Order: sequence, then structure tokens, then C-alpha cells
Amino acid sequence: MRKFQKTAIAAAVAHVAVLSSAAAWAQTNGGTNTDPNAAPAAVVVVSGQRAALQSAQKLKQDSDEVVDSIVAEDIGKLPDRSVTEVLQRIAGVTIDRNMAGDPNRQSVEGSGVSVRGLTYVRSEINGRDAFSAGGGRSLGFADVAPELMAGVDVYKNPSAEQIEGAVAGLVNLRTAMPFDYKGFKGSLGVSETYSTLRKGAPSPTGTVLLSNRWKSDTFGEFGALVDFAKAKSPTRSDGVGVDPYWPHVNSTDPAKYDPAKTQWIPLGVGYRSQNFDRDRRGDYAAFQWRPNKDLTASLTYFKTHYTEDLDEHVVSSSEDKWYQQVASADAVFNSNGVFQSGTISNPTYGGSPFNSSQRINKRVNGTADTSLNVQWRVTPDLTWTNDFQHVRSTTEGFDADVSTGFIMPNQTMDMTGRVPQITLGSAAYMADPNNYYWAYTQEALDHALATQNAWKSDFRYTFDNPVLRDVRFGVRLANRDGENHKAQKFYNWQAITFPWMEGWQIPHVARLGDPRFAGGASLQQIDNFFGGKYNLPPMLFADEATVRGFPDEWAKIHAYHDVLCKEQGSTCDPWVPATFNDPAATNKQSEKTRSAYGQLRFGWDDLKYPIDGNVGLRYVRTNDSGSGYVAYTPPSTITATDGATLSGQENLITIAPFAQQMAVHNSYSNWLPSLNLRLKYSDKLQFRFAIAKAMARPDFGQLQVQTTLNATNLQTTTKDASGKTTAVHIDGTSLTGTSDGNAMLKPTTSTNIDLTAEWYFAKAGSLTFAVFNKDLKDIITTQAYNYTATDVAGKPQTFVVTGPVNGAKGFARGFEIAHQQYYDFVPDWLKGIGTQASWTYVSSERTLNKPVYNAWCQGNDASSNYNLYINGCDTDGRAFGKTPLQGLSRHTINLAVMYEQHGLSMRLAYNWRSRYLLGVNQWGSRGNNGLNTNPAAPADKYLIPTTVNDQAFGLPLYQAPYGQLDGSIFYDFTDKFRVGLEATNLTNAYTRQIMEQHAGSFTRQVFMSGPRYTIQAQYSF
Repeated sequence: MRKFQKTAIAAAVAHVAVLSSAAAWAQTNGGTNTDPNAAPAAVVVVSGQRAALQSAQKLKQDSDEVVDSIVAEDIGKLPDRSVTEVLQRIAGVTIDRNMAGDPNRQSVEGSGVSVRGLTYVRSEINGRDAFSAGGGRSLGFADVAPELMAGVDVYKNPSAEQIEGAVAGLVNLRTAMPFDYKGFKGSLGVSETYSTLRKGAPSPTGTVLLSNRWKSDTFGEFGALVDFAKAKSPTRSDGVGVDPYWPHVNSTDPAKYDPAKTQWIPLGVGYRSQNFDRDRRGDYAAFQWRPNKDLTASLTYFKTHYTEDLDEHVVSSSEDKWYQQVASADAVFNSNGVFQSGTISNPTYGGSPFNSSQRINKRVNGTADTSLNVQWRVTPDLTWTNDFQHVRSTTEGFDADVSTGFIMPNQTMDMTGRVPQITLGSAAYMADPNNYYWAYTQEALDHALATQNAWKSDFRYTFDNPVLRDVRFGVRLANRDGENHKAQKFYNWQAITFPWMEGWQIPHVARLGDPRFAGGASLQQIDNFFGGKYNLPPMLFADEATVRGFPDEWAKIHAYHDVLCKEQGSTCDPWVPATFNDPAATNKQSEKTRSAYGQLRFGWDDLKYPIDGNVGLRYVRTNDSGSGYVAYTPPSTITATDGATLSGQENLITIAPFAQQMAVHNSYSNWLPSLNLRLKYSDKLQFRFAIAKAMARPDFGQLQVQTTLNATNLQTTTKDASGKTTAVHIDGTSLTGTSDGNAMLKPTTSTNIDLTAEWYFAKAGSLTFAVFNKDLKDIITTQAYNYTATDVAGKPQTFVVTGPVNGAKGFARGFEIAHQQYYDFVPDWLKGIGTQASWTYVSSERTLNKPVYNAWCQGNDASSNYNLYINGCDTDGRAFGKTPLQGLSRHTINLAVMYEQHGLSMRLAYNWRSRYLLGVNQWGSRGNNGLNTNPAAPADKYLIPTTVNDQAFGLPLYQAPYGQLDGSIFYDFTDKFRVGLEATNLTNAYTRQIMEQHAGSFTRQVFMSGPRYTIQAQYSF
């Protein structure tokens, strides 16, 4: 990987250096050609790709701020299939390849957006606030119909007149307005996508735009534009997974234990196949009215609506007695004792327990923005603009999993290749229903609503002055309200039957071969898995109708458990589905912001090297309020039996149980100064310096008011020589708690500095270089804070609550270099060819205000185990120490080759980013049954496999370096009709995840989605 990384970076640098030299040579020769008899230069027709690049370059060159843009060739012609994929082409912008918040599943079109390594990204539509319901502050860019976009701008250092919130950057999505066109404008587009992995799934897309403008002698000029887009996007992703490696020590006798002889064996392997359908619709309408030259009004309506439906089959190990596993005699280990290939089995248990589950995840989301803008030129020098906005966003989700279980006799695996090779049982074994039993169900339900009303009023006064250009000032008032409902804090996991229930609760598990328990499942085949590289046998999974039939169909399955309970003669609690009946499932939040700014634009044009820029100050007042619940359940009473004495009762802290609604208010103010300077060395070469202070408020999910308080009574027990308890002394009460949010959080702030050099040697040719530094304060981490409650005597008592706090500082710094050019100096047969290239390097660091590192990990996975959650712990108890900022790649590279001539337009685009941290203690690479190899551990824990889930582990999980090649080819049959083909992931690149352990870096999962091809037809009129 390291070699590839260096090669890719070297290629990018060489490309920029060579092509810039060629550009300079071309410009020099063009400027010195004074031969009057020389043939006139060929005329280059500018359209399509080239015109879009020229527009984007002009925006960057003339902007007051540091900005990069992508402009659509025409309406509905952004160069990629989603807004997320478009953004990754911009220098310094990266996207995640996993589903948001879930690194165990791949997002084929990409998900979260980072700018210069940071996720504090503000999103806007036409310069107005844009967000989705559910707790976040940003819009899901993958959820926006790209066909509606006229362009995308990424501001990397804010100015005072821009709405606060862009610590990392500001992404503004621009739509078209009717006055953008001279008259009537119409456009139709259709497309169909073919996935090589998910064959046969229809994926049509249709878009239509109509725009016109009219003049009236009485009422002035009118314009109207409507734009509709609807797309069905089915994708598929297959994955092969490997569980963490466990330390099989040579001896549990401390005197004989030799760490060098430890063998590292993976717990198990598995696979998943995920079909994902996204139906995305975008509706946009814009109306403009200009009654006279001094007044313009516009009304816009923007709505994005999507439905996501995930259907996934997963086979995974559920082994918990890893210490009973053995490797076959022919197993191969490397020099570090790490398992490479062979067979793993658990002879003590008769095999390894596995689950085969079918998961359904549905989400419906809609966001509507209605805005009115009125611009009045009061005098030739004074312009007054008012902007009114109403946003309403809703989301509703249902995540369901129904699983069967079986005992796998053994697992055969080979870890030496590009993708782990696995064999999980014979076809006959996997098809026998007598080998399966009903295992568990789990569900999560949520729905949320968020609304915002905002008013912004801006004034601009233009000076007739050789230095002062204009002064801008204004105010903004915004009220946002959100209401989030969760049926439960996490998943509502409930067992049906498991082997560990046998004998005390049920006589045996509910096997699918038993006619009483056979309903609800069937034999299912996953075809073409990993493009045919695996031949998976048919297996029994819960039927799709069963999983989607919550709660009625689930009640039938859980009734199997009730039948067996009755047969055993035991009493079992009936299954209870998750509902929204619990009042603690509701969390409400309200935020009011009041801001004002002033900004002065200036310039010295008469200097040898002209300087211009702006300086400004923004003041923001934020008032947050939230309501939720705080609940406390007292611990069990300590008693002494068999004549033992009890003492220390006065040390107890007694607090009555309660579950009460809690309202919290928080307010803070921020002053945000900014300065942007530009020096023009010539018309083609300019330099910028920008410094600004920025802020990013916590996500609403981090502000929610939901706290669970706990208490543990501490005691010391005295026993006699026979082991009989003679005395119990109460030492006190430990008061702790966990919180999903912290309403008193402050925003994360940063001081941003940019220094750029920009050489624009042609209309679509430039070489730019930028260095940047972002110093961050009040980064939100998970640590402890105090919560006070009153005991029965009226005395305040302090709980140590674990939750989000402003607990760290850090930085992100680096540089960007970008080049683009069309080569007009080449021979005629090559004219129309061009290239783009960029390389971004980012270095980052996070420093905790209260360091929590300890070389050895201990305890379970309680949220108070900061060493686990922040530093990560190996399966042998060793901590990993400092980890980088999550989601940040040191290197990001974009390379593109373009061609446009004689109606033919082509592009090959390659995007690559180096590895980055997905997270620590993620599901699938964490647990509570690690091995304690700390020599200082107590004798009853040292080298003894835990049976009480008290040795937690959580591995740092990284995304391996990833590069993807995309392409497109279009042909314009006329100036109004074009047909084209777009290809995504042409080389079928695999997405790989790496789990870090002290014995090495191991493959955690490998995903494959396969190439996708889209044929398009577009007609303009």
C-alpha cells in the first residue's frame, strides 16, 4: 500500500510539473510569434466540458474568498451520477465509501463529505441553510437530485457575510433561475443504468426542465422555471469479513507463559450481500419578477424526497468461546504466529455457532425549502436585500433483523490472497433444516421532524472612492425546531431460542426441521456472489415477508419460544416489540440564532501589484433549549445473612427512583472576524491570504436531553477461615450515568489561515497552490461531566455522567496543488484534449484536555471506559494509544483526462485517497471477552479467558487506500440532442477495511460493488 501511495503521489506531482511547463512553453511561444505571414491560429470552439471548466475557473479567480467550483455543462449535466460523487472531484474534498454511521456496510455512491480532512461541513442551497431531519446540521448530498443542479461551490475559508458553521468548508448547491436564460429554455433527459453485479434491476432516470420569461409594459418582466427529476438507483454490494484475531497463549501458567509463542487465530469469517434501492425525486420551481430595473423578486420551491430500501443477507460467526477453538494440523502461521490458512474448529462445542440473518432497512426522507428573495436598489449606491426561508424536513426509519442459527462443524479459510477465501460447510449440510434453529430478532424504529424559519436582511452601499469598494452589513434571525422519536435507545434485541437456554428455560432449540417451527424461513441462494468468485451453497434465511411483517409475523416466531417454555414447564416473558409509547423516546429541541455582520470591501488598483480584499466581523448569539427525560433506578439493598453483622449504613446515598422530564437551556455568543486579501502580480498570476475565525455548532443528536443515572452500593465482606461471611461493611455508593447528549455543549471553533498562489494561464488553464492551517478548540469527545440530583434528605449528590463534552483541541494543516488545461498547441488530431490533476496533503492531530491513556486495558465496555473508546484495546488487553482524527486521509489525488472536439466529449477520471480511520470500538471488531495479558493483573484474571464479559476490546478500524476510475463518452448529434454512456468503477476496485492489532494489520472486510454503466439521452429545445 505504501509503495502504491508513493507512486500515485509521484505521478500527480510529475503530471502537474510537466503539464505546467508545457503550458508555459505554449504561452511564451504564442506571445512572441510576430511573423506577419504566419497562418492564423485555429479557432477553438468553446462548449460543453470546456465551457463548464472556464466558468468554474472564472468563479475561483474572481471570488473574494478561497473557493473551488464545478459548473454543469448545461442544466442536468453535472459530470457524475450524484452530488456526493461530484464533490470528490474538488481538491481537498473527500467522501466516505461506507454508509453514514455504519462502516460495516458499503455505500456504492459514497456518503459523508469532508473538506480538508474535517467533517464540520456546512451545506447550503442557493446560499440558504440546508439540512435533513434526524439530528444532523447538514444535508445528505447523496439524497439531492444532481439533475437539478447548475453548479456546486466549495468555500474553504468563510467571510463575515456568509452564514456561520463552516469550520471545514461551506458547500453551496446552486440551481438555475429563469432570468439565467435569454428566453425559452427546455430540456429533457432519460437514462438507464446497468449494474454488472446486480443484473436486471431496472434503474430509469427522467428529468424535465421548462423555463421562460416574458415582458409586460405594465407589470415589468416575469420569469418561471420548473425542473423535475426522478431516479431509481438500485445497487448491490457483496462483502467478505474476518473477525478479530485472538491470542492463543502457550500456557495459562504465568511461570510458563511466553508471549513470543502466542498464536493469533481469527474468531471466524462470514459474508454479506446487500441489495440497496434508492428512489430519489427532486422538484424545483422558481419564479422571478422585475417590475423595474431597481426591484427584483424571486420565489423558489425546492423539494428533495427519497426512499431507501436495503435488503441484506448476512452469515456471521457468533462464537464466544474463542479459547476452545483449534487450528488444523496443516494450518499455516507466519513469523509473528498469525494464522494464514487452514481449518478452524471448536471440538469442545462440536463446532462454531453461526447466524444467518436477513436484514431490512427502510428510510423515507423529505426536505422542502420555500424561499422568497426581494432585492431593491434604493439608490444607485444602496441595495437592500431581504430573504425569507421556510424549511420542513421529515425522516422515518425501520431497521429489522431476523436471524436463524446453526453450528458450523469447521471453517476453512485462506488469508493470503487479495480477498479472503472461505468455505463454510457443504451444500448438503447447509440445506438441511434440522441444522438450523430460530435465534433472535432485533429492530429499531425512529421518526423525526425539523422545521426552520429564517429571515435575512442585507444592505450594500457602493462607494465612489479609489480605495473603498462597498460596505455590506446585515442581520439574520433563524428559529429551528426539531422533534426526534426513537422506539428504543439502541436495537431491541430479543432472543428466540439459543443453545445456552437449554435445560433451564427450554428443552431444546426451535429447529426449522420441526414442523411446528418451520414457518417463516426458506432455502435461499445468493447468485453471482463477488462476481462469481465464490460459489455459496443455498442456506436457510428468514423470508423477506417475515422480516417486513413486523410485528405480527415476528410474534408468530417468538411464539415458538413460548411453546418450548411451556414444554419445559418454565415461565417465560412474552416478546414485546419496540414502540414509541415510552415518553422518554421523545426528544425535543429548539434553537434560535441571532446574527449581525459588517464587511468592507476595498482595493488599491494603482499599486504596482494591485491589492484588494475584504475585512469583516460577524456576531452570533445562539439560544438552545431542549426537553427530554432523566431517569434513575436505585440499586438493590445490601443485606447480611447467616448471622453476619452489617455496618456502614450511614455511608449509603439514598435517592428515590424517578423518571422525569427535563428541560435545559443554553446560550452563547461568538465573534467571528475575517480578512481576505488578494495581490495581483499580473492579470494571470495572483496570491491570496485569508484568515478567519469559524464555528460549528454541535449536531442536534449531541445536544439531546436524555440521561440514564445509575448507582452501585459498595461493600467490603469479611469471611472466616471456613469461608463463611461474618461481616458486611457498606463503604458508600457510586453514582454514575450515561447521556446520549449534552445540552450544555459549546460549538467547536477554529482559526483558519489560507495562503494561495494562482496562475491562470488560459481561460480553462490554471495552476494553483494553497497551504492551510485550521486550529480547532472545543472538539467534542466522550468523557465525564457532573450531574446533580437531590437525595431523600434534600442534600445534593453528584453523578459522574459519561457523555459528549468539549474535551479536546487539535489541528488540520496541509497543502493543495491543482492543475487544469486544454492543449491547444498540440497537432490538429489531438486538439480538444485536456487534463485535470490535484493533490491534497493533510496532517492532523487531536489532543485531549484530560488524557486517558493507559498501556493496559481493563474493565467492560461501559461508556466510562475511556481508554477503550478513545485509544482502542487489543484482544490481549494492550492499548493502542494515540489515534488520528477520524475520517482524515493524509493524501487525496484526482486525475482526469478529457477530450472534446467535433461533437465528441469524453472523460476518464480517477480519484484516490490514502487510508483513514473509520473509528475505534466499532461493531464487528469489538467485544467483552478479551484475554488479560497484563502481568500486573490479579491472579484470577491474568491469562484466564473471561466468562463474565469483563475484559473489553475494541480495535482501530481503518479504510485502506482506495482508488476508483470512472469514465464517460457523449456525442452531440445536433446542438440540441446528445447521447452518452457513463461508467462508474471501471476497474472493479474493491473497498477494503483493515483492523489494527499488535500482531499486525489484518483484513476486516472486503467489499465489491462492480462496474455500473449508464446510457443517457438529452434533448434541449
